[in-house]
Amino acid sequence: KYKVQKNSIHFQYKSYTHSDGLTGPQPEEQYGTRAVFGLSNEINDTCWSAAVSSPPGDTVCLSVCTAPDAPIGRYVLTLDERIQFDFILLFNPWCPRDVVYMDSEEKLAEYVLAQDGIIFRGDAEYPVPLAWYFGQFEEGILDTCFRILDMNPKHRRNPGKDCSGRRNVIYVTRVLSAMINSNDRDYGVLEGCWKDTFDGGVSPMSWRGSVQILRTWNSTSCLPVRYGQCWVFAAVGCTVSRALGIPCRVVTNYYSAHDTNSNLVIERYLNEKGEIESSTRDMIWNYHCWVESWMTRPDLPPGFDGWQASDPTPQEKSEGVFCCGPVPVRAIKEGELTLKYDAPFVFAEVNADLVYTLKYNDGSTRKIVNDQKVGQKISTKSVGRDAREDITHLYKYPEGSAEERQVFEKANHQNKLLQQKGNPGLHITIKLSMGIRKGCDFDVFAIVSNNTEENKKCRLVFASRAVSYNGIVGRECGFKDLLNVELAPGGERKVPLRLNYSKYCNNLMEDNLIRLGALLIDSSTKEAVMAMRDIVLDDPEIKIRILGEPKEKRKLAAELTLQNPLPEPLQGCCFTIEGANLTVICISPIEPGQEAKVKIYFTPTQSGLRKLVVDFDSDKLGHVRGYKNVIIGK
Repeated sequence: KYKVQKNSIHFQYKSYTHSDGLTGPQPEEQYGTRAVFGLSNEINDTCWSAAVSSPPGDTVCLSVCTAPDAPIGRYVLTLDERIQFDFILLFNPWCPRDVVYMDSEEKLAEYVLAQDGIIFRGDAEYPVPLAWYFGQFEEGILDTCFRILDMNPKHRRNPGKDCSGRRNVIYVTRVLSAMINSNDRDYGVLEGCWKDTFDGGVSPMSWRGSVQILRTWNSTSCLPVRYGQCWVFAAVGCTVSRALGIPCRVVTNYYSAHDTNSNLVIERYLNEKGEIESSTRDMIWNYHCWVESWMTRPDLPPGFDGWQASDPTPQEKSEGVFCCGPVPVRAIKEGELTLKYDAPFVFAEVNADLVYTLKYNDGSTRKIVNDQKVGQKISTKSVGRDAREDITHLYKYPEGSAEERQVFEKANHQNKLLQQKGNPGLHITIKLSMGIRKGCDFDVFAIVSNNTEENKKCRLVFASRAVSYNGIVGRECGFKDLLNVELAPGGERKVPLRLNYSKYCNNLMEDNLIRLGALLIDSSTKEAVMAMRDIVLDDPEIKIRILGEPKEKRKLAAELTLQNPLPEPLQGCCFTIEGANLTVICISPIEPGQEAKVKIYFTPTQSGLRKLVVDFDSDKLGHVRGYKNVIIGK
């Protein structure tokens, strides 16, 4: 088989004059799945064409050019009804006539050719880079990608129409958004799980790349692989898109809103202890990942080409199935919520308003003043570097600008338009101590101040709870309730809250996140202000040292070192290495403060820049990740 991209097929053949290109089970010229063409004097790059590209003789070289809008897929090329060639046609972002054309070699190297990447997790205050192996050029991955397209319900209902639709990158992207998840029981790739346990599968934290996921799905009769969460869904979607020739990148939105009722408001009700009493299905995710794909949008008014957001994580249904997008990123920025697809949902993810209401013990309620903002530090990997690129400006105008207000008016975001910018009198913020890491005791601080000209007597509730990245609040890690906090006019107090490892160690979820909430209530006026902040507990560093000179197809050694930061032993310790044929090394328990050191051997199969991705798992630390860039010589 030949794996080719549009406008780039070359064959040697003997004096043939007639060619026939077919794709799909029911090829028809009118649907673009069949093309009949003869020899021309020169190539025509606007349609299927063929021309001799060598001097006359018994054997000549024939160049065949595909139509730039030909459907992607497996083709059979027949010459004079006698000789057949099989080849696979992909989107071609190097071809100016292709809808995915990208005019930058550096960006093409990053968004199409790069098999290693970085996905950002953690918190808006502390983005954590996660190395990921996309592996779109690994053996069997492209065949698996086409099998995903072939298993989608539209193909099974009408294969001819579906294959014809594959000329349209918008259609293909939307199919992929639906097929990466399995919520519709449609033979999708991944099953999601956001529970505390992952019975019948593995934790999403254990995946280091897309290849094992796609191969598992393909080898188990298309049963969904268990389990994925948002960054896994997005990463697999990115792998499949790049394999098909679509420039693609993974994007992380911090404090991402999940607005289920399309009112652009996320509502929360708290009691006087700072506990959430009732809520809708609306959520604020600590972060959420989706993908952007590069394409033109001839179906929309001018000005909306370029990056298009789509989301394979199953959240809400779109046209009856769990998928989202593609929607132009510029449409989100401009508040154009009528443009296809799913613009209101994505707009809410980065712009919804977060409203807290305090329910007093006597049954009365009052809105709580808070300054938490949705849609912060929207991030992706920089081109050619592992650094984080902030792309928030592509989704939103600066806060408080005239352009932002115009967007809210266009999107009918009434809650934002009615907000008053005023001084509430009382103010509260949360500060952290230095060196917060898993295994230590540490302090956090509520800074409360009185901006009025009179004395204030207040109640301060300062709480901490474990939290998952998608906003599910867990068990308490520390709590303080002060009934008589006195603040002089212009006065300020710094109130500490101690978080002890002995208290939080068994309450943490896999994300290593603790949510801090501080609620300050004026005892006389019942005015309330609130601050909220999530903290990420640092894992220990995995030190990776390459031993020897890295060369292609030459055995290489790497030394891995990790120190136990906890005051208790680590049991069930295993290192797993992606990029070294998925090597797993289990070691004996690691005592407190002890350093574990292992040596691995592997043989690089490709030259160039590669990432050696390492995962360390144990009973107390969970999954600890590390990576090292390695330049493999030829």
